[in-house]
Amino acid sequence: MTRAPRLAAAALLATLAGCSSSPPPSFPPLDYSYLRPYVLKVANLSVVNNYTPGPDAQPVLNNDPVSPAATLQAMLQHRLVASGAPGTGTVTVQNAAITEANGMLTGTMTVDINLQGPRGAAGFAEASVSATEQAPDDLTSADGQTALYHLTKHLMDLMNVQLPYQLQHSLQAWLSWSNPQAGGLGLGGDAGAGGAIQSAPLTAPGATTPDTGAAAPSAPMPAPAGQPAGGVLGVLPVSGNGQ
Repeated sequence: MTRAPRLAAAALLATLAGCSSSPPPSFPPLDYSYLRPYVLKVANLSVVNNYTPGPDAQPVLNNDPVSPAATLQAMLQHRLVASGAPGTGTVTVQNAAITEANGMLTGTMTVDINLQGPRGAAGFAEASVSATEQAPDDLTSADGQTALYHLTKHLMDLMNVQLPYQLQHSLQAWLSWSNPQAGGLGLGGDAGAGGAIQSAPLTAPGATTPDTGAAAPSAPMPAPAGQPAGGVLGVLPVSGNGQ
């Protein structure tokens, strides 16, 4: 074979090899800014990360393309805001761990909400979620990073359901009816960007509202069509994101 055909054959083999290799996976940041915030009846609201990975979690988290704790904290800073009413609040990320054992990845997220109002009023809620996923043989590989990314996203989707539930179950009296930063729009009942259905705090007829030191709404928001009075229209995880 002459030199020219050999070069052509080598170029063809290199092209075929390039076509057979798969592109590296992409891990876009997990963004939840399209979800409408919940407004709490306090003047100041701090969101802090109190989670320190242990020796069982740190090696696993080092391979996660997105930090579970940082992603959770960013979501909380957007979704929980202060109305300006008297009082203070602290939202704490207590846990955002992913560990590996017996061929399985296990993730856990826990968030505490502590509120203090005038005249000794206080409120507390805790939202906690967990999930598991099969662990690839090598977490440093593309498959390992993909598994960790999917597990983190799954935990965040679960938290975006559990958090509104706990707010309405334990802190309903502290929820304001509108977000002053959103032009007075109500807290949900409509579809947000990405097709997610938002949550709306609904009060049962005749229910009393505990004193938080802030003005209570004059009337409960009417239930959406097809939803019984006093029900909760929950946040549904956004589909089509690789789950």
